[in-house]
Parts: sequence; structure tokens; C-alpha cells
Amino acid sequence: MHTKHEIIRCERCEAPFECKANSFSKCQCSTVQLTLNEVQYVSELYEGCLCANCLLVIQQEYRESMGLA
Repeated sequence: MHTKHEIIRCERCEAPFECKANSFSKCQCSTVQLTLNEVQYVSELYEGCLCANCLLVIQQEYRESMGLA
């Protein structure tokens, strides 16, 4: 089976997922709404793509560290 988009592994947990960087609004990571500060926090920790589950975990970690959760 040939996929339209590249299958990559999450940099944090190694879970495979279909990267849709060229169709960002359809990518699984777009389901996680991050603030600008949260995006910056994630980018300081990781360079590559992360799955939606890891983005949610990191978002929660950030919010707890800032006393927001």
C-alpha cells in the first residue's frame, strides 16, 4: 500500500504516524492547540515532529511548570 504522505516516527515516543506537513490542517498534530509559549517550549525540547499524544503530554507538563494547570 502506498501512502500519500510520509510515515515518520515521533521524536519523543517513536510511534509511527503519517506526516502531512504539506496539508497541515489535516495532520494529526493540528488537533492539539498550542499557545505561542507552548510552541516555543516544545521547540526548545525537540527538533522534529511529535505525535498528538506527546504534544498533549508536553503541553500539560508546560502548564504545570508554569502553575497553569
